Amino acid sequence: MNIEDFRDYCLLKAGVTEETPFGPTTLVFKVGGKVFALTDIDTFGSINLKCDPERAQDLREQHDYVLPGYHMNKKHWNTVLIGTGVPGGQLRELIDHSYDLVRASLPKKLREELALAEQPEE
Repeated sequence: MNIEDFRDYCLLKAGVTEETPFGPTTLVFKVGGKVFALTDIDTFGSINLKCDPERAQDLREQHDYVLPGYHMNKKHWNTVLIGTGVPGGQLRELIDHSYDLVRASLPKKLREELALAEQPEE
């Protein structure tokens, strides 16, 4: 996965916005105003993703390319190293997991609005 594929994949999800609140080189993806993924635009060497704490620990133990979240709460965030053998399917699943965790934490009204946005138009 390259940065364009990563960006496109994140933006396909309902309610996602992209911002650079931490400076011009840190690309941040949010749903409902909450961060679910971020990366360095220039290097695209890693992606920080939210993760269930138990699963986060398991992933770190199983894979050399999953580390505690860099500059993030290490209990809830992982840093996934790009270009180190992480399969594309697994990376997409980890992005999905992060998005789903953050989306589930949003207020009910906002979750319902996102669900409506996902409905196909007739």
